[in-house]
Amino acid sequence: MPICIECRYPVSTLYTTYSKADDKALGKGVRLTQCPRCKRFADKYVEHDFVVLFIDLVLIKPQVYRHLLFNRLGRDDDKFDPSIKRLGVLLLLFDVYLTWARIEKATPSIPSTSLSLSTSATSSANTSLSATNGTTTLLGEALPSSFLASQPILLQYIFFLALCALETASFHIPIRALLCFQFSRPFASIVPHYPRPALISTALLVSSFTKLFPLLLLVWNYDLPSSASAVSWAVIINNIAALEILLDCGYIKSTLLCGVGAIFRASVGWGILRAVGVDGGVAAAGVVETGDIIDIWRQLTDALGLA
Repeated sequence: MPICIECRYPVSTLYTTYSKADDKALGKGVRLTQCPRCKRFADKYVEHDFVVLFIDLVLIKPQVYRHLLFNRLGRDDDKFDPSIKRLGVLLLLFDVYLTWARIEKATPSIPSTSLSLSTSATSSANTSLSATNGTTTLLGEALPSSFLASQPILLQYIFFLALCALETASFHIPIRALLCFQFSRPFASIVPHYPRPALISTALLVSSFTKLFPLLLLVWNYDLPSSASAVSWAVIINNIAALEILLDCGYIKSTLLCGVGAIFRASVGWGILRAVGVDGGVAAAGVVETGDIIDIWRQLTDALGLA
């Protein structure tokens, strides 16, 4: 049932059509419903185009989130709207680009000393063993992701696609499980109950639209780690706001829910990257949206001796 985007009061219809010949998107042939409680239009976004919706999403207006979640994308059968499925695929592809690019930026190149050692290793049999051992040690320290980097590009893409898909699932599943489970007191006052998992994921996906901002990197040349960190923080803030608007539970509870999801996401991403040889600060830098981007970057610079 649709609601008023101003006061959340349920209404029977959002508009009344009195002329089928005109276009609803242009505001013709449509009369918006007035909310019986607040006396304002129940949903003014019915006659607004996508540009206005996008601008209000950037401004994190609660009304536009209520319009999208309750009056446009929410379904009574608790299934995903087809447009949300397409948005999820698009966000996943952009997440692959960000994660892959950040790991490549964070991974140091082979130092020139190791290359000279490998060249001089062929001079004699006695020095070859020591030079080879030295080269192996240097390569092991300088290229923690050598196994991943040695694979074909297609396999690398499949790996990062699977990594980002698992990270996204590990972020959504704990939040959905906590909200769908009926807790008893005193946990019931801490974790709200909302038994519509598809709408929860819809809110998280819609609020993650800022992942599309790296499109600007194709026009302007930005510093990738800094821009990726800014996108990560913007996604986290929007996720918290979306959960608060959906659940009407306050920012503290929504922040705790997003924190739980971020911890699971960071743990899964860190574990997978360590399994393929990306360890230490590089693995941490490859995990997007952990909520500790600044601390991770400081640890990485200390590990590389840049600080």
